[in-house]
Parts: sequence; structure tokens; C-alpha cells
Amino acid sequence: MEPRRRRTKLNEDDYVLVGTKVSEGHQNYVTAYNMLTGIRVSVSRCNAKVKSPLTDADFRESHKLAFDISGNELTPSARYDFKFKDYAPKVFRDLREHFRLDPADYLMSLTAKYILSELGSPGKSGSFFYYSRDFRFIIKTVHHSEHKMLRLILREYYDHVKKHPHTLISQFYGLHRLELPFGHKVHFIIMNNLFPPDKLIHRTYDLKGSFLGRLTAKDKVKQSQERAPVLKDLNWLQNQEKIQLGSIKRQVFLNQLEKDIKLLQRLNLMDYSLLIGICDLTLGGSGPRGLSVFEPKPEINNNPTSLASPRLNRGSSLAYHTGRSHSPTASSFTFYHDLGGFQATDESNQLIPEIYYFGVIDCLTNYSWVKRLETEWRILETQDMKQEKLISAIPAREYGERFLKFIKLEAQPKSKV
Repeated sequence: MEPRRRRTKLNEDDYVLVGTKVSEGHQNYVTAYNMLTGIRVSVSRCNAKVKSPLTDADFRESHKLAFDISGNELTPSARYDFKFKDYAPKVFRDLREHFRLDPADYLMSLTAKYILSELGSPGKSGSFFYYSRDFRFIIKTVHHSEHKMLRLILREYYDHVKKHPHTLISQFYGLHRLELPFGHKVHFIIMNNLFPPDKLIHRTYDLKGSFLGRLTAKDKVKQSQERAPVLKDLNWLQNQEKIQLGSIKRQVFLNQLEKDIKLLQRLNLMDYSLLIGICDLTLGGSGPRGLSVFEPKPEINNNPTSLASPRLNRGSSLAYHTGRSHSPTASSFTFYHDLGGFQATDESNQLIPEIYYFGVIDCLTNYSWVKRLETEWRILETQDMKQEKLISAIPAREYGERFLKFIKLEAQPKSKV
């Protein structure tokens, strides 16, 4: 019996909840191993230091680490030779604390087994997405321009998050750079995963408020065993989808979205989108691999007016098969506290059996001269000046206005505008 139990325990420790396991033998394993080693050492060292009030210098600070097989008094030995750079470590430590992440839990999720997972191929931007083994965190490779942009706006992002803790903008937990032999550099960020591993997402949309090229073809709209296909603006309109929120929750949602978009407009950022995952509770279905979840009797924020308070109902917390509670983020912030998301309500503000998991993503694209050229090219390509309103690459202020207009007019029932 005992050997069988040990084998079962090893099998449980070895799998990932979603996607393809990135472990030894995978083509990206060396990169993933180096990322996780750098994260473990740099974050541990920063957490060990005594906290002090942040200064302007902390937002510009960076630390370099060199790893090799033999190791030295400054860095432990590693399986491969590489260099690692950690940006603004004290600032991101403070952000992680603000987002209610336990330091030990953060490192445990990312580096305990040195296993990541990946879903599909690189995105349109060429970025790779890696997920922590428990699906809570995303490691996303970014272009150098996006890396520079986050460093440039970090102070304003930090101030915005502190002033508006319920922001819909992606939660950033770390900014790093990996340098491999022969000078190849990989910039990456660590951020929250909007979708929980224990719930089946039945429909997923990526909304920008633009229409040109914003249709996922029918031959690609096939339900995967692990995730719903990502649909776009024209699919949203064709399917006559709406964000079902009563007057109370709708006002909370739109007020926060407007504050977030004003920040992005001021920072001259565009090309972001509202990612929405919809879980239909009437259809049931657990998350990947049948992950078991304890769900208490419906006590989920039956008083929508309590949204103004950060102390939310604990009845929506989840307990995974691992015995670890759902991330404290789910019970601390408005848009994550209904089973990790934001539950729909009708016009009478009564609960509807749908949970929305949403946030503003991909918000590090500056409207630079390159984007201006893209705007002109798209207009020439369509040979119609009216098409300018339909393309994605437009100035930041106009982009934000169009984005908000789409969410208000097309993503909400007509009677609610």
C-alpha cells in the first residue's frame, strides 16, 4: 500500500492544472528554469530586507545577478550559466503586499517544483505565456519597448493602484530580465491570472472597441477541453452578448473602468483590451482535471451595496483539493470576490447565475511614431477614411474614448445607457 501511495503522491506533484507541462525535456525548459531560479533568489533577498518608505530611487533601481554551475558567495550554484536582472524590487514587493500576496506563498506557487505550463503557441505579439503550476500567476515575455514602458510609468501605476485598489488594470508583481549565453535577452513580467483553475470558463472575449480584423473565424471557434476559444468584438456583436449588471454593480464597474482608462490615456497608452471570461453556473462543470472545489451555500454578496466596502463576504472563498484556500485577492477586491470574479445581477440587483472574470490587459503599448505609421497604413489599405474609427491603432485619447463607448453601448443592454 505504501509504495502505491508514494507513486500517487509523485503523480499529483508532477502534473499541471492546465496546458502543456514545461519541465525537463521541453524545448523551453532551460529558459523557464533560469527564470524561476532568478525569481527565487532575487525575491527572497528582497523579502529578507527590512522595509522602509519608498523613494524615487527605488523606482529606478535594478539589481544584477550572475549564475553559473559553481556558484559563489553572492549567488548559489545553478544548472546553467545565465545572468538575471531584477527591476525596482522594493516597489514590486510593496505592490505584492498591496495585492495581498503572501511572500512565501508567491514563491511556493512559482518555484516549488520548478514546473510551469504553457497554453498554445506565442500570441500575435510573439510573447510567450507561462503559468505557475497552480495557474495563479502568469509569466509573460514582453518586447523591450513594453519593458521600458512599464519602468517609465511604474510610479504612476503604483500611485493609481494605491489610490484605486479595485483597479481593473492587470496586477503586476515583478519585472525581470534574463540574459542567456551569447547575449540573448528575455524581458518578462509576472502578473495575475484572471481566470481561476477551478471554474470552467464557457465563453471568453477580448474586446477593444474596434472592428477591423476583430472576428474569430468559425473554423477556430471550437471548444477546447482546457479553455474556451478567445472571441473578439464582432463575435460579441454577432452573439448579442451583454454584461448583465444591475444598476448598483454596473455603476461600480463603469466608474472604475473610467478611472483606469483616464490613467491609460494620460500615459499615452493604447491597444489594450477588456478580457472577459464568462462562467455560466447553470451549466456546471469543474475546472481542468476535475479540480474539486468547496462552494458554500449561496451567500455571495447578496447585498450589492456592500461593494463600496473592502471588507467583503468570506462566504465566497474556495478551498482547493490541495487544502489551500483561494487567493486572498478574491476576498479583498471588488471584482474578484464572487468566487474569484464578479457575479452578474439583473435590473432589480438580484444575482444571476453567471460569474464574470475580467480585467484590462495588454496596457503597455505606447502610441509611438510606429503606431502612427500603422494608422496611416491601415487607412490607405482600406481606402476609406471612415475606416479609421474601426482600426485598432489610433491615438491614445481617441482609443480610450472609443473603448469606453463600446463597453457602455455594446457591452451593456440598451436600456441601461
